[in-house]
Amino acid sequence: MGKIFYSVAGEGRGHAIRVRTVVEDLRQEHDVVLFAPHVAFDFLDDVYRDAADVQVRRIPGLQFCYKNRRVSYFNSIRQSIPYLLGLSELVASMERLLRDEQPDLIITDFEPALPRAARRLGLPFISFDHQHFLTTFDLSSLPWSLWLKAQSIAVSISLFYSGQRETIVSSFFSPPLRYEVGPVTSVGVMLRRELKYARPSDERHLLVYLRRFAPPRLMAALRRCGRKVIVYGLGERQRDGNLYYSEVNEIGFLDDLINCHALISNAGNQLVGEALSMRKPVLAIPEEGNFEQAVNGHFLEKSGYGVCRDAIGFTDGDLNQFLERVPSFRQMIDPQSVIGNRAALAAIRRHLPTCADAPVVSTARVA
Repeated sequence: MGKIFYSVAGEGRGHAIRVRTVVEDLRQEHDVVLFAPHVAFDFLDDVYRDAADVQVRRIPGLQFCYKNRRVSYFNSIRQSIPYLLGLSELVASMERLLRDEQPDLIITDFEPALPRAARRLGLPFISFDHQHFLTTFDLSSLPWSLWLKAQSIAVSISLFYSGQRETIVSSFFSPPLRYEVGPVTSVGVMLRRELKYARPSDERHLLVYLRRFAPPRLMAALRRCGRKVIVYGLGERQRDGNLYYSEVNEIGFLDDLINCHALISNAGNQLVGEALSMRKPVLAIPEEGNFEQAVNGHFLEKSGYGVCRDAIGFTDGDLNQFLERVPSFRQMIDPQSVIGNRAALAAIRRHLPTCADAPVVSTARVA
């Protein structure tokens, strides 16, 4: 049995869910130490608080800031200043941990401090996240405005960290890899154990998941849609006609996902992929100003698995047209194409001591 150090970004639950799914497999053979800030720490600490083979340690991290219901990059950068000023000290503390505990493998999910410490000590590490699609995928199919943003934001990805032994990209979409990058492995999303063995059904309700904000036009359309709508992410509220609000509860949410007619959500990679694995068409509403979600929404439409609409200009017609097309979307969905568990774990295990001599090559999507 070896030891694995695994750090994760704290923005949103998608990172934490991906990490937890990987850990559930790795902990059968290895001890795992997780480093997480913010939402990711809260989620993972709750899961592993009493585990003997998994530790969760809190670290500082970066987060998006919002203004007028949209991502504010200016405020996000301003809020990051204290973190950046303390980054050198954080990296130094992680260097000491690496020297003292000598893990057999170092993994990072878009968290910058642990890989920087590993690189300063000359230790190999691997990257496993979604964000590196910006530097590894061929994005030439994007609309011109999104493509230009992709090129500019891709430059900043290397500011988080560079020098990983392999980049594993988890994504529900899989355009070709760029030829000049590598070693890279493209895999689907990490499916939670609760979903692996689920038998989806259609109880006709719509499932809605929104982070932080409820777009007024969307909520108005949902009130008039004539279906039961279960809403997560906005907190527990009094029932509003056909709208039923619920606190985020993993068991309840997954049950509602397994049995819903379709999903309406922000365009987060992890949740969209999980819905598609259940053959649930998706109406994606990217957070205003969230470039990554805009790209996810583009590829959702391109796949033929759902549609992407803007929150500001949303209409009843957008919702009605989506609901009319749900049967055709469902026929298009190939669940196995978006599930990445087996391929991701195979890629990770190549870097464990027993498999460390295995060759690493760039690969496109693997089933």
